[in-house]
Amino acid sequence: MNKKIYLSMFCVLCISILFFFTPQTVHADQISIQAKSAILMNMNTGQILFAQNPDRHIPPASLTKVLSLYIAHEAIRDGKTTPEANITVSRRAGRTGGSKMFIRQGQHVPLAELMKGMAIVSGNDASIAVAEHIGGNVNSFVKQMNQKARQLGMNSSLFKNPNGLPAKGQYTTARDVLALSQAYLRDFSDSLEMHSIIDYKYGNRTMHNHNHLIERVENVDGLKTGFIRAAGFHIIATAKRDETRLIAIVMGARSRTIRDRETARLLEEGFRLAKRDSQMKQTASNRDTLPPI
Repeated sequence: MNKKIYLSMFCVLCISILFFFTPQTVHADQISIQAKSAILMNMNTGQILFAQNPDRHIPPASLTKVLSLYIAHEAIRDGKTTPEANITVSRRAGRTGGSKMFIRQGQHVPLAELMKGMAIVSGNDASIAVAEHIGGNVNSFVKQMNQKARQLGMNSSLFKNPNGLPAKGQYTTARDVLALSQAYLRDFSDSLEMHSIIDYKYGNRTMHNHNHLIERVENVDGLKTGFIRAAGFHIIATAKRDETRLIAIVMGARSRTIRDRETARLLEEGFRLAKRDSQMKQTASNRDTLPPI
């Protein structure tokens, strides 16, 4: 047995040990995020590539709407309603403040339009209208939200409303938001078409997508932003390059600019790590095909 074969066997052994004993969380190299909490996952493998205070309780702000949208998509899938269902806007929905789709009391709006209003321009008014339609009333819908959250493994979250407006005792974590995002993209992948719309026109208004990373970062195609004063600036961002899809959650940044910058940086580091891991696995596979001794 010559030295080259011994060297090849040694390399295979080293790479195998590195691969099989890699911890579940592989911290992104030399990176720290300027936010209260963050987490990054390679959706293809389920591997957590980065985590920073992922279990810290934080008010969810408008990231809440992803859970509301999950339930709306589920109701459509299960035949309980249809995208074409015309919903009469209630007084409560019409008067809801904050980010708005600008629906008015008494209007009849298709469910599909309300869902776009929630996803693209973070309409708090649209969220109330959808909750009343699917749940019968807001309180019943919120009960569904918390039940669904538990089913999805969101064990450190409690929701008080369907839109994320400030509410005492409402909280979540970056890890829970990741679990929600993973389920949402897995179960309703077609929803990304809606989330990636840049300009949304309703009535006489043309409104811009609140997620500016869709335009600024290569291959970002979703998912949702959020802000309330008590929490800071949040985002769920997902991007796909080649066959790799990443999900990044950043919560509690001091400004929109910091949130977007740090999330873009986290995604770039995640794709670098995913490419590195893929190359390592390919090298290991190539070594395994050495001719028998």
